[in-house]
Amino acid sequence: MRFSIICGMALRDYWHERALSLCAVLALATVLAPLLILFGVRNGVISNLQERLLQDPRNLEIVPVGSGKYGKAFFEELRKRPDVGYVVPQTRAIAATIGLLPASEKKGGLSPNPVNVSLIPSGAGDPLTRRFAGSAALKDDEIILTAPAADKLGARAGTILTGRVTRARGMTREQAETPLRVKAVLPLSALQKEAAFVPPSLAEDAETYRDGMGVPERGWTGTARGDGERLYPSFRLYAGNLDGVASLRDFLGARNIDVYTRAEEIENVKMLDRSTTLVFGLICLAAGVGFLASTASNLVAAIRRKRRVLGIIRLMGFSGADIVCFPLMQTLFTSALGMGLAFALYAAVAGVINALFPLGAELGAVCRLSWAHVGGAAGVVLALSLLAALPPSLSCSRLSPSEVIRNE
Repeated sequence: MRFSIICGMALRDYWHERALSLCAVLALATVLAPLLILFGVRNGVISNLQERLLQDPRNLEIVPVGSGKYGKAFFEELRKRPDVGYVVPQTRAIAATIGLLPASEKKGGLSPNPVNVSLIPSGAGDPLTRRFAGSAALKDDEIILTAPAADKLGARAGTILTGRVTRARGMTREQAETPLRVKAVLPLSALQKEAAFVPPSLAEDAETYRDGMGVPERGWTGTARGDGERLYPSFRLYAGNLDGVASLRDFLGARNIDVYTRAEEIENVKMLDRSTTLVFGLICLAAGVGFLASTASNLVAAIRRKRRVLGIIRLMGFSGADIVCFPLMQTLFTSALGMGLAFALYAAVAGVINALFPLGAELGAVCRLSWAHVGGAAGVVLALSLLAALPPSLSCSRLSPSEVIRNE
């Protein structure tokens, strides 16, 4: 009951001095609004740079330079690492090709000439294909074509093709065929070469056949395969996030595996993030100190101006703790109204900035704040307001009614 009465008196007094109250609200808004706009631009620019990097899977790719011999244990170790997003073994480049032709045009012999494409092993979660073809694993007879390959074949999703693998044994030229279905066609922006993303088993079978061995599962004849462990000369590796690129580069470098990455570009964005965060932090620190000093000094002046009113309130039977709530509530009124005005100014300016510099729906706005940022800013302002107002407000509890009356 006492608290509600104090709040009501504080509100009426706040309205009675509405000119001074408006000045306090405008002072807070003029400090907070530029900070919100500055942070919104900083957040939007950095977020857009990071999203641009993440939208292009090639920024997460770790490309081995040269060839090696990688067995099952090596790939199991990679898959267990938390910074690995995707990894798949890759066969020899010289054997990783296949001829494709529409099944309707298949004839005997080696004609018509097929379209030769590179074989790229792909599995569930492949960063290059999941955006356009889903993250499910390819079936043994499914492939995903790049735009250049699909254009040459006149193929689209659902087209049935014939895959043809050739080899030379002595003076004899042999071939093996397998039916394939196009699951999806990637846009030109994904990969600008004639290639097919295939199940790892198809790439391995093509290499096996070219080595002179047979693949009974596909009906391809040849010598029997050995029982030794299969070793791969290369691999496709993608980090799970931007931070993982550098850590995987260092991990492979420690094993004397030379790789190419875009870690330098990623580090440039991180450095920009750290630098702008530091600059913005220093600006906020200076603004916060000024806000504390301004709020405290204004409240001290207001309390001195209202000593008689506060003394009369004490004579009405209110305790020192009740009196402390009087200036605190008025400080909260100023903070709430100032934040509301600051957020309104931010929304207006952000709308103009985003209209002048559109980036498209995929990337988002140049100037933007999340609800977490809005809530955090409101919490910080309220905390600073109470921190600045608490010492002057506590002095009210020591106000003696007799002293006020005597001075009058």
